[in-house]
Amino acid sequence: MPTPERPLTDAGALDPRGLAAGIAGYAWWGLLPLYFPLLAPASPLEITAHRIVWSLLACLALLALLGRLRQFTSLVRDRRLTARLALAATLLCVNWVVFVLAVVTGHVVDGALGYYINPLITVVLAVLVLGERLRPPQWVAVGFGAAGVLVIAIGYGSFPWISLVLALSFGGYGLVKKQVGARVPALPGLAVETMVLTPVALIFLVVLAVMGVGTFGQPGAGGLPAPGLAALLVAAGVVTSVPLVLFATAARRLPLAMVGLLQYLTPTMQFLTGVLLYREEMDAGRWAGFALVWMALVALTWDGLRAARFGRRRRDPRIESAPDRPESSEA
Repeated sequence: MPTPERPLTDAGALDPRGLAAGIAGYAWWGLLPLYFPLLAPASPLEITAHRIVWSLLACLALLALLGRLRQFTSLVRDRRLTARLALAATLLCVNWVVFVLAVVTGHVVDGALGYYINPLITVVLAVLVLGERLRPPQWVAVGFGAAGVLVIAIGYGSFPWISLVLALSFGGYGLVKKQVGARVPALPGLAVETMVLTPVALIFLVVLAVMGVGTFGQPGAGGLPAPGLAALLVAAGVVTSVPLVLFATAARRLPLAMVGLLQYLTPTMQFLTGVLLYREEMDAGRWAGFALVWMALVALTWDGLRAARFGRRRRDPRIESAPDRPESSEA
């Protein structure tokens, strides 16, 4: 999931179309654990390579349809910006490979944990890389999150590397996207990122085909015919691009606080899929660890909403001029 851009709406506005787009986009991402198992027997690397290639084509088609190809070409001409996006693309590729690996190996819950702790990783990166100062509730949230990961590691008997790699790679991706700022809209940015990765992905797919171990054109799992598996691999590009368009619509129409709340829909759906549908193990230790992470997210969300509320009060001239409403010192 990408980092929200600054919305075009007022801070207190709640656009119905933006809300519908946000729910649809995050729900789409939440359903991905149901899609990737259909691509068996393709490996996570092969699935990711197809996802990269077909995502580029899907992005270019959408940009052409929306009349925004100039945005893509202008990004490509900016070499320094393209270099930044190449770093973002590398982090995104790591995230995609590990997430697909988590899904196809029965670790959907670990994947959900990664996206739950991603906001906490983002906060830590803001301190370490950007030099930002955290408010006390944010430190409390980070402490709860770290304790939750530790409890899960001890109780489960192994380090939750899938969760941390997903959180770190996506947190790093969000940091790079934040640094390039508003110069990179979501869809043209993804087109450049997949363009950077496509040569390597194509070489990998050609090598698989030459060695006779590629699955494109081969029968899929459960008796799926070869054309069916090929179509699903091609559709991975659409599966990747469409929720991004929905997200971009929501990010431009909704307050950032609302977008921040909606982002928890994705890992919640993934968590429920892993526990209820795939019957992944959830012992007392994992429940306790998740509870700590959820408490961290409650603290982080509460602090974000409070900061947004006081920010609106400071910007609203009607509130600033009201003699009976002293300006709060909290921020």
